Amino acid sequence: MAHSITKSGFQMATATSLHHNDKYQKQHFLIVMNLDCLSAIETIQNASAQNLFRSPYRWLVFYDCRGNETEHPAYQLLLSSPLLVSSDVTLARRLADDIFQLIEIHKPSDNESIVETARGWYNHTKFYGVTGPRELFRRRKNLMLHPLTMINVVVDSNSSIEHIPKEDRLEPHFDSLTKICWIIVHLGFQMLNATPRYTFASSFGYKNEFGQWNGAINLLMTHQGDLATSCLPTHDRSEVVTFTEMVAKTEVAFIFRQPPLSYVVSIYALPFSKNVWIASIVCIIVSGLTLFLATKWESNVHKSPTQPDGTLGDAFLLTMSAVCQQGCVLEPKKISGRMIVLFMFTALMALYAAYSANIVVLLRAPSHAITSLQKLYDSKITLAANDVDYNHFLLKVSNKKYSNHRET
Repeated sequence: MAHSITKSGFQMATATSLHHNDKYQKQHFLIVMNLDCLSAIETIQNASAQNLFRSPYRWLVFYDCRGNETEHPAYQLLLSSPLLVSSDVTLARRLADDIFQLIEIHKPSDNESIVETARGWYNHTKFYGVTGPRELFRRRKNLMLHPLTMINVVVDSNSSIEHIPKEDRLEPHFDSLTKICWIIVHLGFQMLNATPRYTFASSFGYKNEFGQWNGAINLLMTHQGDLATSCLPTHDRSEVVTFTEMVAKTEVAFIFRQPPLSYVVSIYALPFSKNVWIASIVCIIVSGLTLFLATKWESNVHKSPTQPDGTLGDAFLLTMSAVCQQGCVLEPKKISGRMIVLFMFTALMALYAAYSANIVVLLRAPSHAITSLQKLYDSKITLAANDVDYNHFLLKVSNKKYSNHRET
């Protein structure tokens, strides 16, 4: 059989070369075994010791049941192995020379009896499959009231120990992630026909200097719980536990008030855009030159001590008086010059009103300069963090530049 499988293009490996702690899970591995083989008992013992009956490994076990099943040691050893809910073991029973019955076997728990599910028949020429879902998790929806333990991590308030089992939704601001996870998992227990049980942990689980885990991770590793509250996935944790899909969006963030805009940048150039400033300056220059030409023509026609003498200096002083909103002593006497002066003072007065209104708004506006951890660290804002274990962990594993003062 091994020769035929190899000729079909499949890669083969012995059972001794399989290790359950490989870095990448072997999703496409199929382990084929014959219980009548001389090393079948040794193979089953090694697989149980290495936890190879769990997901993602798949097993196809051939067994000739035409004899007495109760007297077959390998078959009895297989039934006593940890064929739990996550296992994918298919037993190919030989009913006749060319007829096999395919049965899927598993146990809800170590102390439960074997559950058999018919998968199909094979008569050497054709396979007759039983209609059903292809996915393993869809075929294992009934755990037959097997108890599952949820590890709830309580870090904010001990009162959550009372509120979580009751699901009374009181004090939602304490341990909100834990309460959300418990509600969702409780619904999952009902869908799986499992008996819900719960326990509590004071931390999510961290590795100490001796390489030992505490908190929820330790309870999972010691089989005191089956699943736990969502926690931050790290490389060390992924080596000892399996992470499922995230059930609630969670993030740790600094909450602070942005400093006023005047503390960050100079607000005096912000009321107008660059194009508005350029247009204003051009209009002032053009108005000043027009005023110079008008006063020059007026001085040639008629001269008076109270009117400009038509020089460039007088036109410049009149223009600066309008810009600074200070008024003027000398003023043109002709209608053309008066219209230019009136236009300058009116336009600049409106410009000053808009400028002042924008300045008032900018004085009260917050800035949006702090958009990253680097900018927050470089700012002069004093920050404090909630004294919980995961904040200590996050600040510890972050860049040392940002965690110099994490103990404060």
